[in-house]
Amino acid sequence: MQNPAAKPLDRARIRALIFDVDGTLADTDDNMAYKIVGVLKPLHSLFKPGQAQQFSRRFVHFSEGPMNWILNMADKLGVDSWLAYFLDWRAKRDLRIPNKFKVHPEVPGVTPMLEALATRYPMAVVTNRNEVTTRAFLDSHNLTRFFTVILASQSSKHTKPFADPLIAAAKAMDVPVEACLMVGDTIVDVHAAIAAKAQSLAVLCGFGTEKELLKAGAQVVLPSTSQLAEFLLSEPASLG
Repeated sequence: MQNPAAKPLDRARIRALIFDVDGTLADTDDNMAYKIVGVLKPLHSLFKPGQAQQFSRRFVHFSEGPMNWILNMADKLGVDSWLAYFLDWRAKRDLRIPNKFKVHPEVPGVTPMLEALATRYPMAVVTNRNEVTTRAFLDSHNLTRFFTVILASQSSKHTKPFADPLIAAAKAMDVPVEACLMVGDTIVDVHAAIAAKAQSLAVLCGFGTEKELLKAGAQVVLPSTSQLAEFLLSEPASLG
């Protein structure tokens, strides 16, 4: 849906696409919720049917805010490089242990969506996750081929919600950042787009809710990233 409180999204202005990973390309939130349901299995007798799943989903959505706050504070305090080093070290360690390293599944429909848009737009990844797990996800699903540039948590001086990584991605794609569309699932993605003066489209297949994404200023909200190609390539009159 279009956000009536935000400036209308101008598709004619879009010359490049920038994607978040977790909840946008990777089905991270569903995977996390599934794991929490498993942890709660011994307590299932205390829940009514469906309550364990509802609790897990709400917990995942609640955790997104504090985690982004921690990453943002680490960035502001200049200690984010230490956190990224630890996460990279742990991921590299897990890669060497059989059956230890797990790659999140992709959001259903992401590959055909990217295939449909790859001939029309240059595309980039901008994520606050670390380099090792970002590359592992993209490589495992054969998605790396679609992107001109991949920027992880330490690729720029500051991470989202700062504008730095979006500006760097636009430069790598040789387009003005104002001509980019940021596609993400959290208010951090929306705030980064606004800070960079890029356009913003949010999706509901990840951590954010429609209410908070619209309030943050997302110009358009779609149910899933898989619908992006249809949205961008359809006639304007068909958009709601």
